[in-house]
Amino acid sequence: MSDSSTNNLDGKVAIVTGAGRGLGREEAMQLASQGARVVINDINLPDAAKAANETVEEIKAAGGEAMVVFGDCADTNDANNLMKATLDAYGDLNIMVNNAGYCRDKTIFGMSDEEFDSVVRVHLRGHFVNMRNAASYWRGKAKAGEQVYARLISTSSEAAIFGSVGQPNYSAAKSGIVAMTMGTAQLLIRYGIPCNVIMPRAETDMTMQGPTAAMFAAPEEGFHAFDPSNVAPLVGYLCSPDAAHIAGEVFVVWGNQVNRLKRPEFGEAHVNPEGAKKWTLDGLHSSLASEFGEGYTPVLDGFSVPPQ
Repeated sequence: MSDSSTNNLDGKVAIVTGAGRGLGREEAMQLASQGARVVINDINLPDAAKAANETVEEIKAAGGEAMVVFGDCADTNDANNLMKATLDAYGDLNIMVNNAGYCRDKTIFGMSDEEFDSVVRVHLRGHFVNMRNAASYWRGKAKAGEQVYARLISTSSEAAIFGSVGQPNYSAAKSGIVAMTMGTAQLLIRYGIPCNVIMPRAETDMTMQGPTAAMFAAPEEGFHAFDPSNVAPLVGYLCSPDAAHIAGEVFVVWGNQVNRLKRPEFGEAHVNPEGAKKWTLDGLHSSLASEFGEGYTPVLDGFSVPPQ
């Protein structure tokens, strides 16, 4: 099963969480098309289970190899079982794509503890437990002197950068995913293992339930920029041998675009003109006026906010 002249992931083993539908399904299909043996992870609820099994059957029908391991991506025992089942079936793990997601949208005024905790749990803890298992396994192999082919892909969102008025839980989780992956990338690059983050824009069951639904709606005709299949090739590329040198990066991807996110940069420093001493309030007000004085307008999520 291949969409190119070579199976550049031939025989490799990939886990994709939340892979029954949406982005995860497309990513699993992409990796299988490059020759990987794919483990589909999803929750064992009727609709999700049906979709996961259908994805496996579609991969098999196209000549690929895949299996389902059901479980909660954020549960330590289920994550451990996912890892064990993968190693028992295929003898190795080379690619971990953390994709599973879940939304419960409200503004900060009305969000309950449970609505906050549950979304952070699925996204951030769901990345953590599987990332920990994969990273520990790969480091163990490397320390034992074995050759390691490994890739880690995390799934964040532009909400991590700009925030989202109706998603304080989701935005916080997605920001945490970037920070956690960047730290893990610094560790694993010592073993030659690249870790990267994608921020996809795509029409999925999750995005179509929230405040962004209108943004992701498919056009009546022509190229659908937010089809999740447009995201999958980048995941396939980052997992391939050609991308072995790309690590610690964040990519915004949608339609026919891939945009490398630049690191945040410091602006010009304000230094106390009175020398090495603590600022006074008057001193701060005077110095910061060059940036925040008359004419300054806050910009939040692309919208200028008039002074109050």
